[in-house]
Amino acid sequence: MCELFGVTANRKIKINDLLKRFFEHSKEHSDGWGLALLDDNSVSIEKEPVRAMNSLYLKNRLTGRIESARGMAHIRKATVGDINFSNTHPFSKRDDSGRTWVLVHNGTIFESNILNAYHPKQHGNTDSERILLYIVDHVNRHYYQEMNSFDANERIRLVDSLIRRIVPGNKVNLMLYDGDYFYVHKNEAGTLYKSERAGSVVFSTHPLTPEGWEEVPQNQLHVYKDGELIFEGEKHEHTYVHDDDKMKLLYLEYAGL
Repeated sequence: MCELFGVTANRKIKINDLLKRFFEHSKEHSDGWGLALLDDNSVSIEKEPVRAMNSLYLKNRLTGRIESARGMAHIRKATVGDINFSNTHPFSKRDDSGRTWVLVHNGTIFESNILNAYHPKQHGNTDSERILLYIVDHVNRHYYQEMNSFDANERIRLVDSLIRRIVPGNKVNLMLYDGDYFYVHKNEAGTLYKSERAGSVVFSTHPLTPEGWEEVPQNQLHVYKDGELIFEGEKHEHTYVHDDDKMKLLYLEYAGL
């Protein structure tokens, strides 16, 4: 499976050391790396469909100071989708109000008719990209239905309801940013941790330092603004438990065997 990294803070913080430790995990996640910096009302995404440890570009990038108040990183171990640029995280999509959404996902969609409809609309062929298209599509629908009354609280509640619709039977560990808020969700035990310090929260699939990490509560959306938790979604019961047989069937289906 893939691994996720994220940060939300009330100021820009240096994240070079954390990113170096995170990208070292690409020994076992060789199918691509990505980094999104989401500061100053802009979205900067850098990514390659190569092992992070083998990327000369990333090595040089990490020698310079990297500061961010909002950021995401991803290393990919492909389950669904070819190894190419279009399938490399993070994914981004602009909604009809001009807001840019950014998503990284660690998980697998085994069954979801509501996501299958987005196959023709995606650039790559990952289930992760379809999650983002699904969310933005419904945001657009509510934007036109509600127009001036579609405020931030309604947007957050909408995302909460959409995630709860896709989790049954699936692994949905993700981070999502909408230009204002940083959304975090996981539904498998032991697969996402956080380190909270004054005014900042760092997330990682595995702890990146020996101390100061705790597991992110599962089966519930958590929304942050500048390092502060502002919303906890409705809890659901759709815990994902890894199943080797289920994964083998997915690989065979994807391979057309």
